[in-house]
Formats: sequence, structure tokens, C-alpha cells
Amino acid sequence: MTDLRQVFDDLVRFETMLWTAVDARLQETSSTTLASLNMLLIIDATPNCRVFDIARALAITVGGASQAVDRLEKAGWCVRRAHPTDRRSSIVELTHPGRALLARAAPVFDEELDRLLSAPLSGADLGHLADSLRALRRSAAAAPDTATKATSPRPN
Repeated sequence: MTDLRQVFDDLVRFETMLWTAVDARLQETSSTTLASLNMLLIIDATPNCRVFDIARALAITVGGASQAVDRLEKAGWCVRRAHPTDRRSSIVELTHPGRALLARAAPVFDEELDRLLSAPLSGADLGHLADSLRALRRSAAAAPDTATKATSPRPN
């Protein structure tokens, strides 16, 4: 029988180690953090990106996502503009410096993911891990009492 506490410990500790290693490398090479890069990647990949979309993608509150966007705006990496059809919402877009940062930092991010995830696992094992994590995220998001429901207030 699988020891679920050990699975939990391994998953959480590895996530901490992975985040720390990638974050350190990004700060060293690109003068940015993994948290900032993660947001830039979401903004870049999401057409007409709203703060709500970022919150949902990161499973954080809308307020937390809004504060993070404020920090990116202050750094000059993104701007908010009025949503064309929803006056209650704004669109978050990358600026030229934000796109330049993304172009510098994304390859470093990919190298670290390759080093820490792809290199130690076979292709099949990595595929199984990806499928399993996706299933766990879906299950947690569907649970009525999960913290991910904190992102469901009115879109920003």
C-alpha cells in the first residue's frame, strides 16, 4: 500500500526544491523571479487576459492576482487597459520591456525544467507524472470545499 503521507511529503518538498532552483537561476540570469515569469507567461498565452484569468490559472484569489499585476505594472512589464465589452473588467497586456524579459527568461525556465524534470525521468515516466498531476488538479478544482474556489468572485 502506498504511504500517502510520504507521497505528500515528496510532492511538496520536490515542488519547493523545484521552485527554489528555477527561481534562483532566473534571478541570476534574467533579474526576475519565477513568480513574475509565471505571470508573464500566463498574460502572454491568454488572449484578452483579465486578472480573473490569471487568478484562475494560478489557483489564487483575484485580490492576490491583482496585487501581483500591480507589481508587474510598477516594473513596467505590463499595462491594464479598458476591456472592450465589460466596463467592470480590464485587459492585462505585456509591454515591450515585458516581452523582452519574457524572451530572455523563458529559455532559462525551459532549461531548468528540462534539467530538473525531463532529465531524471524517462519520457513515459514524465508523461505518467503529467497525467497524474493533471488528474489531481482537476479533482481538487471540482471539490466543493477546495481553496481553489477562492478565485470565483466577479472577474476583474
